[in-house]
Parts: sequence; C-alpha cells; structure tokens
Amino acid sequence: MTEKKRRSIFDIIDNYFESLEEWAERIMEGLIDKPSWNQKACTMEPLRNIMITPTEVIVTVDLPYTKEDTIKIKPIDNRTIEITAKMKRKIRFDEFGIIHHKGEFETLHCQTRIPVPVYMDKMEVHFKKGILEIRLPRKHEYTIPVE
Repeated sequence: MTEKKRRSIFDIIDNYFESLEEWAERIMEGLIDKPSWNQKACTMEPLRNIMITPTEVIVTVDLPYTKEDTIKIKPIDNRTIEITAKMKRKIRFDEFGIIHHKGEFETLHCQTRIPVPVYMDKMEVHFKKGILEIRLPRKHEYTIPVE
C-alpha cells in the first residue's frame, strides 16, 4: 500500500501567496516607466494602442511626420511585431521644451506584443494621415476532449 501525503492548509495558502506575489511582480514590471526614446539609435517610440475584438486584433500606431514608403512591419515571432519608420524631418529635444537633454530623432521604432493568438500571415495594413492600422485575425484554439 502506498500512502499519499496530504498537504496541510498552510502549505496551500503559502503556495497561493507565492503565486500571487509572482503575478504582482510581473504586473509591476509592465507598469514601470522607461524613456520613450533611444539617443544612441536616434529613435523614438510612437504611441500605440491594441484593441481586441472577438474576431480580430487591431493595433493602431501614431507615426507623425512619417514617410509612407519607409514603414516596415516585421513579425518577430507569433506574438510580437516590430514597426520601424523614417521621419520626414529630424526632431530635437528642444522642440518639446526639454533643455536638459541633447539629441535628434529621425526614426520611430517599437515592438508590440499581441496578447492573444493571431494569424500573422493574414495581416492587413492601412496608413492614413499619420496613423498606421494593423488588423490581425484571431486564432480560436479550442481543445475538445474526446471520450
């Protein structure tokens, strides 16, 4: 006979709080502010939004002063896309009223993680008036147990 070791209620509570702390740390990492520019690469990170609908994911990216023919959208993996675009003119810190930093920016660059599974190969891209819209159809992965 094999005897199963029963877990105490205190072990269960400890495991619960450990997993809760790990979850809170992951959330806090995403909330920590980082600069939206890279002076060495002369790039700025554009504003972006991800909207999830039942059938698709819509990513909108604000690309002001962008040359339309320089926009590059590259899937890095099945959940991340990279967007790069050259600007029509260079922008300096002092144009934003920032005088304690020096530098110019000529490229907009960002990596965006898509939170749900999508079909990257069926991507639709539209660019109008400085706004890039990327539509990605969602994958609906269901597993139905067969008895």
